[in-house]
Amino acid sequence: MPMGREDIVETEIPVSQLAIGMHVVRLDRPWEDTDFLLQGFILQTEEDVLAVQQQCETVIVEGRVQVAPTTERQQLPVSKRKTSVKAGPSDISQSSSSIPKRKVTYVNKVDARREMATARMNYADAKATAKNIMSSLRLGRTLEMNQIHQVVDDCVDSVLRNDNALLLLTKIKNKDEYTAEHCINVSILSAAFAKHLGLLEGEIRTVALGGLLHDVGKMRIDDEILNKPGALTPEEFAVMKNHTTFGRDVLAALPRLAHSAVDVAYSHHERMDGKGYPRGLAGHQIPLFAKIVGLVDTYDAITSSRVYDKGRASMEALQIIHRNKGAQFDAELAVEFIRMVGVYPPGSIVEMTNGEVGIVVATHPTSKLKPRVLLVRDANKQPLGTFREANLLKETPDEAGQPYKIAREVPDESYGIVMKDFIEQGILNRKAPEVSAPVDDSHSES
Repeated sequence: MPMGREDIVETEIPVSQLAIGMHVVRLDRPWEDTDFLLQGFILQTEEDVLAVQQQCETVIVEGRVQVAPTTERQQLPVSKRKTSVKAGPSDISQSSSSIPKRKVTYVNKVDARREMATARMNYADAKATAKNIMSSLRLGRTLEMNQIHQVVDDCVDSVLRNDNALLLLTKIKNKDEYTAEHCINVSILSAAFAKHLGLLEGEIRTVALGGLLHDVGKMRIDDEILNKPGALTPEEFAVMKNHTTFGRDVLAALPRLAHSAVDVAYSHHERMDGKGYPRGLAGHQIPLFAKIVGLVDTYDAITSSRVYDKGRASMEALQIIHRNKGAQFDAELAVEFIRMVGVYPPGSIVEMTNGEVGIVVATHPTSKLKPRVLLVRDANKQPLGTFREANLLKETPDEAGQPYKIAREVPDESYGIVMKDFIEQGILNRKAPEVSAPVDDSHSES
């Protein structure tokens, strides 16, 4: 007797019928008019369901149905075929949660601009420390652990006060200083992510330390391979993979270092599908902090320019992470990381729908698609005589009377906008007049 087959169907339902586990594939309005970061998602919590119900009236969900065997003569055209959909938890992985239950709810204690001056000093100290770590390991010297712990604590303190400031600084990318910048960026991003996950303060400091030290093993890799301006051969890649074991050996010999930091260096390239290295661990065997740092490591690497690759926009990196969740990355952590970063994180250079160009200076925790943007170029991509700030959450109108909206993110240095220059000149520290307010001449061109 012929077996039935399983078809994937789409059904429009009112949002009152939504339930955890359903796969939402389309909305009753444009995605850009909502706060959702990605087009298509699975409802994983009651908060997800509530968010959709607050912004839509109907949605299209995807599910699987059993279609009974039938002859070709009996089949109806797809447009007239009636099917019922059951899009429930069976559509998603039933593996237990890898994210600890939320322990702490953090709120930013100070304004991002107020934190920026301190964050800049902490970032500079951390970068200098990262360089010192690399040179010490190259020369066989002992690491200054007191100094390392101090810079990590200073950065975590800044993240706890307001993570927007240091997250903005991670957007500074110098190709010639990639290794040091990458280590401190991974440390900061890991701390911000741990804060987002609600980990305890001590755990945030530990994961930040692991992020700073995750690549120390690379200092035992020959420069010809480490800085090769092109793809590695299979033989060279096999050598490069040894950096995880080298990192474990270096850190395991240090006194007063949390064992979890050693785990991070050893296991941050393991994958959920067991195809990672060096041990090919299964997903449940990978330590949580190694999963966190491994995900952040990938994000910062994709968005950074290196000797062999040009950095890509944040949104492209998030799409890569989304595509590889469950295989390379822990699915729950990937979704939470995308939520934390948002489509337009601080420091993103964005082109508005009216052609003007600006820099994202801060995001709203509950409205990631509507950040605060410092406008620095006009519609003709010429420098503005006076920089102005548009708070997209307020839907302030432009000169044509249309609310400011972001059209797309563009890479650093687009239209002559170099993030490093804006930060070093302190422009992002100062309060600019809002679009709706009278302009003045207190801000200069960069």
